[in-house]
Amino acid sequence: MAELLLELFSEEIPARMQARAAADLKRLVEDGLKKAGLEWTKSEAFVTPRRLALVIDGLPEKQPDVNDERKGPQVGAPEQALAGFMKSLGGMSLDACEQREVKGKTFYFAVMAKKGEPTKNVLVGLINAAIFELPWPKSMRWANTISSWVRPLHNIVAIFNGSPLQADHGLGNKDHVSDEGSIVLSFNAKTFGHRFLNPGPIAVSDFTDYRAKLMDAYVMLCPSERRAEIVSRAEKIAEKAGFTLKPDEGLLQEVTGLVEWPQVLMGAIDAQFMDLPPEVLSDTMRTHQKYFTVLNPDGTPAPHFIVVANQVASDGGAAIVAGNERVLRARLSDAKFFWDQDRKVTLGSRAPKLKDIVFHAKLGTVADKVSRMAALADVLADATGAVKAQAITAAELCKCDLVTGMVYEIPEVQGVIGRYYALNDGEAPEVANAIAEHYSPVGPGDACPTAPVSVAVALADKIDTLVGFWAINEKPTGSKDPFALRRAALGVIRLIVENKLRLGLLDVIKQSYRLIEDPFEKGIIRPPQQLADGTLSPKVKSKSGSSFQLMDPHRLVPEDEVAPDLLAFFADRLKVHLKAEGVRHDLIDAVFALGGEDDLVRLLARVDALGALMGTDDGVNLLAAHKRAANILRIEEKKDGCSYTGAPDAALFAQDEERALFDALASAGAEGHTLAANEKFADAMAALAKLRGPLDAFFDAVMVNADEKNVRENRLKLLSQILTVTSEIADFSKIEG
Repeated sequence: MAELLLELFSEEIPARMQARAAADLKRLVEDGLKKAGLEWTKSEAFVTPRRLALVIDGLPEKQPDVNDERKGPQVGAPEQALAGFMKSLGGMSLDACEQREVKGKTFYFAVMAKKGEPTKNVLVGLINAAIFELPWPKSMRWANTISSWVRPLHNIVAIFNGSPLQADHGLGNKDHVSDEGSIVLSFNAKTFGHRFLNPGPIAVSDFTDYRAKLMDAYVMLCPSERRAEIVSRAEKIAEKAGFTLKPDEGLLQEVTGLVEWPQVLMGAIDAQFMDLPPEVLSDTMRTHQKYFTVLNPDGTPAPHFIVVANQVASDGGAAIVAGNERVLRARLSDAKFFWDQDRKVTLGSRAPKLKDIVFHAKLGTVADKVSRMAALADVLADATGAVKAQAITAAELCKCDLVTGMVYEIPEVQGVIGRYYALNDGEAPEVANAIAEHYSPVGPGDACPTAPVSVAVALADKIDTLVGFWAINEKPTGSKDPFALRRAALGVIRLIVENKLRLGLLDVIKQSYRLIEDPFEKGIIRPPQQLADGTLSPKVKSKSGSSFQLMDPHRLVPEDEVAPDLLAFFADRLKVHLKAEGVRHDLIDAVFALGGEDDLVRLLARVDALGALMGTDDGVNLLAAHKRAANILRIEEKKDGCSYTGAPDAALFAQDEERALFDALASAGAEGHTLAANEKFADAMAALAKLRGPLDAFFDAVMVNADEKNVRENRLKLLSQILTVTSEIADFSKIEG
């Protein structure tokens, strides 16, 4: 068995693309091996800023021999057909073909042994294909190449069984054939070390040799090793100085992709900048400089930062630290200037400037959105328990920081910086906190607001966005979701579920729709501009110079289409949310199938109760009985061409088991209906569970398809009562066995 070592050596690959690229290279090469009929024992991909590497061990030295079988004409077919078949076989005689019977007819079959190709020959083509097929988010062309790659590709190491593969990789065109003057890279057995510390060529023979020599050349090949080294050194440096390292997984992953030989250093922050909000400090360092934040023992920002360099300095890193401190000083000077200037005017006084920011060409400006949010927050305040005046004020102010200098300089602090400005203006803490939290929850790992005012404003923001895009028919399609509407829907679900809000989504959607529809119908929002010739301009231009199409109210998707469709979208997102928590999707389907359920808290209570019932023997047997009754009814109704709905006639019962089931269904149905109406779903499920005994007895003792027509029809109606009673709780037909 042999080993394949592949390395693609290039200019620096963007950190955000590295992990995906390594996985894609591994997938593409493995797919090629599978198609070639080659097996292997293990494979592993690695990535650094300058190289993608792949090692596959346990490969055979040649493809397995196979028999190529071809079906020919029928025995006795015309001579012309036989001649054509023989020609396709490359000289094989008709006598050498087998004769086999297929569906009563005899055909010629040619069986030809095909020798397996040497693996090294197969690898050349599939490696070339994999290099060109790597799906980079962004790619480039350089020099006179026609083919594109993420960054200029300089070298390809391709070693199989200890020897380099003999082939060229042409970057001249997509057929891997070199044109005159194009770049051609020969597969070879040499790599290169660290860009600064050991840039010369290094001869390698296999993966073990390759990895060891790279380490000697100041290259840590494995991302997890570089990551662990960064964390370990950073924590030790911070601890030695009496501080702690602030965890930041996203930054750690990015920095790991920026260095091949991490050197961790600590720098200082000037005291004059320490009165800036902590978020401004950390986001300035994190976003612009890729520095880690250091914390005091009490959790406040310390006047220091951690920087990871890709260079071993002879002075111990003093010059590197000084340079980074100088750059950070300039960054923070800008932040401090905006911090001081922004506080000279109130947050509310900036609201008129929101009219110059287009939210969406068909949905108006941010000022229009804020107006809708304030009205919607007023409505939602009742459900969240918020003080209405505070909810309205927070909604009116929550977007005002978008026109501050601080957000222009550091967009990541939007919302958060608005909180500081609101507090500076004397706004209530509830209002300020709602401004900071109204974007939350952004993702699955983000904390969900719990304060009533914050919840009301966050819901208003997300629901207005969802309803607005549904109204203009800009819904997510397939994997495309440019406006992050799936994320917004999950945010609404989390806000409702985690805060246990009793909220009728359908009614809120309709109210939100009318807030979008009414201003357009009344001509309040963005009236058309009159031109010199007296005509109306089809576009409006904002003060900032951007233009957008006027909204025609008659082109909005009708409310009676938007509301149910958006509610169904929430149902799909709820399944995603619950699936992540281990809840069965079929139970959600069973509850949603009842229709008209738009209270997520009540819906989840039903799902929980149904799940508990399905976890018992009574529940399993009830489901089996339901499916058995449904199957019998479907077959008989199709055969008879009629429906057996309606109440059975008790006078036609011929057996005690029929009467017992009839009485049990009546009792369980009434009890279950009352309990479900009072939202005692667990008790309602328990009432259904009592049907197990009568159902078992009925199916054991009663022949449904009796000879007497009226008795048979009556028993089929009794079966339909099983479906009717269970449908009070859920649609059992949606539940998987």
